[in-house]
Amino acid sequence: MHSFLKNTSFIGNQWVQGNSNDILRVKNKYNQSLLAEISYLNADQLDSAFDVAQIAFEQMKTWDAGKRSELLFKLVEALKEQQESFAQLISAEAGKPIEYAKAEVNRCITTLEISAQEAKRIQGEVVPMNFDQGVGKNAFTQRFAVGIVGCISPFNFPLNLALHKIGPALALGNSVVLKPSPYTPLTALAFASLIQKVGYPAGAVNVVICENDVAEKILTEPRVKVFSFTGSPQVGWELKNKALKKKVILELGGNAAVIVDHSADIEDVCEKLIPGAFLYSGQICISTQRCYVDSNVYDEFVEKLLEAVEEIESGNPANKKVINGPIIDESHVERIHEWVQEAVAQGAKVLTGGHILDEDHNIYAPTILTDTSPDMKVVSEEIFGPVLILDKTDYFDDAIELVNDSKYGLQAGVFTNQISQMKYAFNKLEVGAVLMNNVPGFRIDHMPYGGVKDSGLGREGVKYTIEEMSEPKLLIF
Repeated sequence: MHSFLKNTSFIGNQWVQGNSNDILRVKNKYNQSLLAEISYLNADQLDSAFDVAQIAFEQMKTWDAGKRSELLFKLVEALKEQQESFAQLISAEAGKPIEYAKAEVNRCITTLEISAQEAKRIQGEVVPMNFDQGVGKNAFTQRFAVGIVGCISPFNFPLNLALHKIGPALALGNSVVLKPSPYTPLTALAFASLIQKVGYPAGAVNVVICENDVAEKILTEPRVKVFSFTGSPQVGWELKNKALKKKVILELGGNAAVIVDHSADIEDVCEKLIPGAFLYSGQICISTQRCYVDSNVYDEFVEKLLEAVEEIESGNPANKKVINGPIIDESHVERIHEWVQEAVAQGAKVLTGGHILDEDHNIYAPTILTDTSPDMKVVSEEIFGPVLILDKTDYFDDAIELVNDSKYGLQAGVFTNQISQMKYAFNKLEVGAVLMNNVPGFRIDHMPYGGVKDSGLGREGVKYTIEEMSEPKLLIF
């Protein structure tokens, strides 16, 4: 794997050593061994990334759709050749269970394939004109690339969430300046070598490793026309305020909830809820954090769920059976534990877990809490850890209200076998997507994905991102 690692930024198809005095140390998240040291770029070096990205855009915006599509398909083939290496790297630097890391790389291939397909399907609309002052006229819109897309991607899907920005941008002919998470920059840098390999012009995609104060130039640089951020709501909304006149796409957090109706198949719910809440230690924006169960089936549900939790494998993410590996950083382990302890002090009851399982490897025990109240942090905030809140409700209406009693609204799951409940939930739930008889953690890469309230702005999913990253121009004749 080590020959695969790149430890410098990637600007204009060149590997660029940072001129800052500070160094980013990237560690294996399970055993804390050093994977790479990367010197940070200074502000002038980031400016040079904008310069080459602008030159690349001027070239790529003239390409026909076939050429844009062809190069994306070449990226697909290049990624397929190195699938295993990418999965191993994601597992090491993100602490992601290896089978889940392999699944991520498969999804990355899909994301790029969809981008290559959508490059040939970018379309406008015919605008009805033939009435009043428009009699005898025709009009249509066409979507155009806009320029540089500035991106910040998170640690938890270090390749696929970067590609949800890069793929649509390249499908249009936009260029990209990407700042990956400091926890997981190596995967994005490894992908940059594929950009160089398949023949993109210098500056088409740039991966910049810089500190936050330098990275803020992405927000103020006028040549950056779109800003796309995936990460925490606190940071996302603050950055939006600094993005001035840019188009902004925000994919932020959630505290996703599941409702279990009395008509649900309890075994099916438990089977889906275990990975839904505990896969990758709950470090997924749409991981199930809250679960509201009809009081008629609550006792049976708790019994079956606790049995299922006993089967969860925790430990080294390189082990194929492990689903609950390390939390990304020691500070987050401590935060998760503090929130759990605070909830218990306020009256919550621990059904299982509630402690740090392995301090040396930053592993938190799969935890289920009940008897919670809406103002506890474990309920109201995004815990981003292997913690599930489980409470009973007497009425379906009450469950809907509890799900909506949140500043977030990304996705929600509803387990029911009553079509009336399905329709009612779909109309009432304040979320970006409602999943019937499934957990909120379901996403495929072409669907419109995003949330309401503090969970975001705009939609991802390749076709929908292309719309966000382009401008429609109207022709009247």
